[in-house]
Amino acid sequence: MQIGYARVSTDAQDLTTQRELLAAAGCQRIFAEKITGTRADRPELARMIDHLRAGDVVTVTSLDRLARSTRDLLDIAERLQAIGAGLRSLSEPWADTTTPAGKMVLTVFAGIAEFERSLIVERTRRGREAARRRGVQFGRRPALTPAQVSHARELLADGRAVPEVATLLNVHRATLYRTLERSEEVSRAEAKRRGAFIEDAMSEADAMEAVQDERQGAGA
Repeated sequence: MQIGYARVSTDAQDLTTQRELLAAAGCQRIFAEKITGTRADRPELARMIDHLRAGDVVTVTSLDRLARSTRDLLDIAERLQAIGAGLRSLSEPWADTTTPAGKMVLTVFAGIAEFERSLIVERTRRGREAARRRGVQFGRRPALTPAQVSHARELLADGRAVPEVATLLNVHRATLYRTLERSEEVSRAEAKRRGAFIEDAMSEADAMEAVQDERQGAGA
Protein backbone atom coordinates (compact mmCIF):
# COMPACT_ATOMS: atom_id res chain seq x y z
CA MET A 1 0.00 0.00 0.00
CA GLN A 2 1.25 3.51 -0.84
CA ILE A 3 1.21 5.74 2.25
CA GLY A 4 1.85 9.47 2.04
CA TYR A 5 3.21 11.79 4.71
CA ALA A 6 2.91 15.58 4.42
CA ARG A 7 3.98 18.30 6.83
CA VAL A 8 4.12 22.08 6.99
CA SER A 9 5.71 24.09 9.78
CA THR A 10 2.96 26.59 10.62
CA ASP A 11 -0.81 26.96 10.47
CA ALA A 12 -0.34 29.70 7.88
CA GLN A 13 1.08 27.21 5.39
CA ASP A 14 -1.09 24.99 3.22
CA LEU A 15 -0.89 21.22 2.83
CA THR A 16 -2.84 21.20 -0.44
CA THR A 17 0.15 21.03 -2.80
CA GLN A 18 1.77 18.14 -0.92
CA ARG A 19 -1.53 16.25 -0.76
CA GLU A 20 -2.05 16.63 -4.50
CA LEU A 21 1.48 15.48 -5.33
CA LEU A 22 1.20 12.46 -3.04
CA ALA A 23 -2.21 11.52 -4.41
CA ALA A 24 -0.88 11.79 -7.98
CA ALA A 25 2.01 9.49 -6.95
CA GLY A 26 -0.53 6.81 -6.03
CA CYS A 27 -0.81 7.26 -2.25
CA GLN A 28 -4.01 5.68 -1.01
CA ARG A 29 -3.80 7.21 2.44
CA ILE A 30 -2.08 10.41 3.51
CA PHE A 31 -1.05 11.42 7.01
CA ALA A 32 -0.61 15.18 7.31
CA GLU A 33 0.21 17.60 10.10
CA LYS A 34 1.06 21.23 10.75
CA ILE A 35 3.98 21.20 13.14
CA THR A 36 7.57 22.42 13.08
CA GLY A 37 10.11 19.86 11.96
CA THR A 38 12.37 20.68 14.90
CA ARG A 39 9.97 18.93 17.27
CA ALA A 40 10.62 15.27 17.97
CA ASP A 41 7.00 14.59 18.92
CA ARG A 42 5.06 14.56 15.65
CA PRO A 43 1.76 12.78 16.35
CA GLU A 44 0.79 12.06 12.74
CA LEU A 45 4.22 10.68 11.93
CA ALA A 46 3.93 8.36 14.93
CA ARG A 47 0.40 7.33 13.84
CA MET A 48 1.63 6.60 10.33
CA ILE A 49 4.47 4.40 11.55
CA ASP A 50 2.06 2.49 13.82
CA HIS A 51 -0.26 2.00 10.83
CA LEU A 52 2.42 0.58 8.53
CA ARG A 53 2.56 -3.06 7.55
CA ALA A 54 5.18 -5.08 5.70
CA GLY A 55 5.16 -4.18 2.01
CA ASP A 56 3.86 -0.63 2.50
CA VAL A 57 5.82 2.26 0.98
CA VAL A 58 5.99 5.67 2.65
CA THR A 59 6.14 8.51 0.13
CA VAL A 60 7.04 12.14 0.87
CA THR A 61 7.33 15.12 -1.47
CA SER A 62 10.81 15.82 -0.09
CA LEU A 63 12.95 14.43 2.71
CA ASP A 64 12.87 17.66 4.72
CA ARG A 65 9.12 17.10 5.18
CA LEU A 66 9.92 13.83 6.93
CA ALA A 67 13.20 14.20 8.81
CA ARG A 68 14.87 16.91 10.89
CA SER A 69 18.40 15.83 10.08
CA THR A 70 20.44 13.11 8.39
CA ARG A 71 20.50 11.17 11.66
CA ASP A 72 16.73 11.53 12.03
CA LEU A 73 16.22 10.34 8.43
CA LEU A 74 18.37 7.28 9.02
CA ASP A 75 16.55 6.48 12.27
CA ILE A 76 13.16 6.67 10.51
CA ALA A 77 14.45 4.59 7.59
CA GLU A 78 15.66 1.94 10.04
CA ARG A 79 12.26 1.86 11.76
CA LEU A 80 10.53 1.41 8.40
CA GLN A 81 12.99 -1.32 7.44
CA ALA A 82 12.27 -3.16 10.70
CA ILE A 83 8.57 -3.13 9.81
CA GLY A 84 9.30 -4.26 6.26
CA ALA A 85 8.13 -0.97 4.73
CA GLY A 86 9.90 1.13 2.12
CA LEU A 87 10.59 4.85 1.78
CA ARG A 88 10.75 7.11 -1.25
CA SER A 89 10.92 10.83 -1.94
CA LEU A 90 9.42 12.52 -4.99
CA SER A 91 12.04 15.30 -4.98
CA GLU A 92 15.03 13.04 -4.33
CA PRO A 93 14.74 10.00 -6.64
CA TRP A 94 17.89 8.50 -5.13
CA ALA A 95 16.07 8.19 -1.78
CA ASP A 96 14.05 5.09 -2.61
CA THR A 97 14.62 2.09 -0.38
CA THR A 98 12.45 -0.06 -2.65
CA THR A 99 15.38 -0.13 -5.11
CA PRO A 100 18.88 -1.56 -4.61
CA ALA A 101 20.44 1.80 -5.52
CA GLY A 102 18.35 3.65 -2.94
CA LYS A 103 19.23 1.16 -0.23
CA MET A 104 22.92 1.56 -1.08
CA VAL A 105 22.73 5.37 -0.85
CA LEU A 106 21.14 5.26 2.59
CA THR A 107 23.74 2.73 3.71
CA VAL A 108 26.46 5.15 2.63
CA PHE A 109 24.69 7.97 4.48
CA ALA A 110 24.58 5.84 7.62
CA GLY A 111 28.34 5.28 7.38
CA ILE A 112 28.96 9.01 6.95
CA ALA A 113 26.73 9.86 9.93
CA GLU A 114 28.59 7.34 12.10
CA PHE A 115 31.92 8.82 10.97
CA GLU A 116 30.70 12.34 11.84
CA ARG A 117 29.64 11.15 15.29
CA SER A 118 33.06 9.64 15.93
CA LEU A 119 34.71 12.92 14.90
CA ILE A 120 32.49 14.88 17.28
CA VAL A 121 33.31 12.50 20.15
CA GLU A 122 37.03 12.81 19.44
CA ARG A 123 36.91 16.61 19.20
CA THR A 124 34.93 16.79 22.44
CA ARG A 125 37.45 14.55 24.21
CA ARG A 126 40.38 16.65 23.03
CA GLY A 127 38.60 19.85 24.02
CA ARG A 128 37.96 18.58 27.53
CA GLU A 129 41.57 17.49 27.92
CA ALA A 130 42.80 20.90 26.75
CA ALA A 131 40.40 22.62 29.16
CA ARG A 132 41.61 20.49 32.07
CA ARG A 133 45.20 21.46 31.28
CA ARG A 134 44.11 25.09 31.55
CA GLY A 135 42.65 24.37 34.96
CA VAL A 136 38.97 24.18 34.00
CA GLN A 137 37.00 22.10 36.49
CA PHE A 138 34.29 19.75 35.21
CA GLY A 139 31.44 18.29 37.19
CA ARG A 140 28.33 19.46 38.98
CA ARG A 141 28.14 23.06 40.12
CA PRO A 142 28.77 23.40 43.88
CA ALA A 143 25.58 23.45 45.94
CA LEU A 144 26.86 26.42 47.94
CA THR A 145 28.82 29.46 46.84
CA PRO A 146 31.91 30.58 48.79
CA ALA A 147 29.82 33.42 50.25
CA GLN A 148 27.20 30.94 51.46
CA VAL A 149 29.88 28.71 52.98
CA SER A 150 31.28 31.74 54.79
CA HIS A 151 27.79 32.65 56.01
CA ALA A 152 27.20 29.08 57.19
CA ARG A 153 30.47 29.19 59.11
CA GLU A 154 29.38 32.40 60.83
CA LEU A 155 26.01 30.93 61.76
CA LEU A 156 27.67 27.84 63.20
CA ALA A 157 30.07 30.02 65.16
CA ASP A 158 27.03 31.80 66.63
CA GLY A 159 25.74 28.50 67.95
CA ARG A 160 23.23 27.59 65.25
CA ALA A 161 22.75 23.86 64.61
CA VAL A 162 23.72 22.36 61.26
CA PRO A 163 20.15 21.23 60.42
CA GLU A 164 18.91 24.78 61.02
CA VAL A 165 21.68 26.31 58.91
CA ALA A 166 21.06 23.80 56.12
CA THR A 167 17.36 24.75 56.09
CA LEU A 168 18.24 28.45 55.90
CA LEU A 169 20.52 27.78 52.93
CA ASN A 170 17.98 25.44 51.29
CA VAL A 171 20.30 22.43 51.12
CA HIS A 172 20.32 18.99 52.70
CA ARG A 173 22.24 18.87 55.97
CA ALA A 174 24.49 16.15 54.55
CA THR A 175 25.32 18.53 51.69
CA LEU A 176 26.32 21.19 54.21
CA TYR A 177 28.50 18.72 56.14
CA ARG A 178 30.18 17.66 52.92
CA THR A 179 30.76 21.23 51.76
CA LEU A 180 32.25 22.27 55.07
CA GLU A 181 34.42 19.17 55.09
CA ARG A 182 35.70 19.80 51.55
CA SER A 183 36.36 23.47 52.17
CA GLU A 184 38.34 22.54 55.27
CA GLU A 185 36.79 25.56 56.93
CA VAL A 186 35.24 23.65 59.80
CA SER A 187 36.65 20.41 61.11
CA ARG A 188 34.40 17.81 62.67
CA ALA A 189 35.74 18.62 66.13
CA GLU A 190 35.21 22.35 65.59
CA ALA A 191 31.69 21.77 64.36
CA LYS A 192 30.91 19.79 67.47
CA ARG A 193 32.42 22.45 69.78
CA ARG A 194 30.43 25.19 68.02
CA GLY A 195 27.15 23.46 68.70
CA ALA A 196 26.67 21.93 65.28
CA PHE A 197 25.59 18.72 67.00
CA ILE A 198 22.85 18.86 69.59
CA GLU A 199 20.77 16.17 71.19
CA ASP A 200 17.79 16.54 68.88
CA ALA A 201 20.00 16.63 65.75
CA MET A 202 21.90 13.84 64.07
CA SER A 203 25.06 12.71 65.84
CA GLU A 204 28.47 13.29 64.33
CA ALA A 205 28.68 9.62 63.31
CA ASP A 206 25.21 9.85 61.72
CA ALA A 207 26.27 12.95 59.84
CA MET A 208 29.35 11.28 58.41
CA GLU A 209 27.25 8.27 57.44
CA ALA A 210 24.78 10.54 55.65
CA VAL A 211 27.62 12.12 53.73
CA GLN A 212 28.90 8.70 52.70
CA ASP A 213 25.41 7.62 51.59
CA GLU A 214 25.01 10.73 49.49
CA ARG A 215 28.40 10.18 47.84
CA GLN A 216 27.49 6.62 46.98
CA GLY A 217 24.16 7.78 45.57
CA ALA A 218 25.86 10.39 43.39
CA GLY A 219 28.27 7.80 42.07
CA ALA A 220 25.55 5.25 41.26
